[in-house]
Amino acid sequence: MTDPLVEIQGLTVRYGSAVALESVDFAIDRGEIVTIVGPNGSGKSTLIRAILGGVGLAKGRVRKAPGLRIGYVPQRLALDPTLPMTVRRFLGLPRRVAPATARQALDRAGVPGLGERQMAALSGGQFQRILLARALLEEPDLLILDEAAAGLDQPGSAAFYARIEDVRAETGCAVLMVSHDLHVVMSASDRVVCLNGHVCCAGTPDVVAETPDYRALFGEGTHGTMALYRHHHDHRHAHGNEHLHHEEPAE
Repeated sequence: MTDPLVEIQGLTVRYGSAVALESVDFAIDRGEIVTIVGPNGSGKSTLIRAILGGVGLAKGRVRKAPGLRIGYVPQRLALDPTLPMTVRRFLGLPRRVAPATARQALDRAGVPGLGERQMAALSGGQFQRILLARALLEEPDLLILDEAAAGLDQPGSAAFYARIEDVRAETGCAVLMVSHDLHVVMSASDRVVCLNGHVCCAGTPDVVAETPDYRALFGEGTHGTMALYRHHHDHRHAHGNEHLHHEEPAE
């Protein structure tokens, strides 16, 4: 068995006297999709920042596989709408990118042909796909998405995360997502980690949805909401080009 891409042991993070995360153990393996869920203030973004190296640790350690390449898709990115900038130019910042490489990234993000479009003219969904394409330029071993579909409507969010599944299938990268969209947990995850300052529960979506800790945080009715986008795991979670089957959202 190969070593994890990221392994966290005994992680504690404090902001002043406030404890954001305490004694968190966490790991992500090659090729898997993991979703982190939890209420506001539960430490989800802090865990991401710890993995990215953007926060100091009070205790514990974060071990990354040697040479690990990470692609990061933020929740939002503020650009001056009066600044003329094409998608192609945006993808070439801060360093130049070969045209063929940019085209491949746009294709994988599901927005082919947008290279000459002005960034200011993009819809919310297109903008997030461009951020995804930019992250894919790194040819990541691990793709991290921090509430990347938070501003999209439900069909847009579902389409975005279906694309993430396709990216995983095409490239073999692992995916770590933070999401408030509980239906995403069922539709696009191999494993779920529920945080509330510590790891409350973790496991497959079906198992986590039935745990008392999960239901205490999100309510008894959330299982039905998640089932709207229930994902049949009858395919192989392969690292090649096998097609992944998606269910359409329920009406």
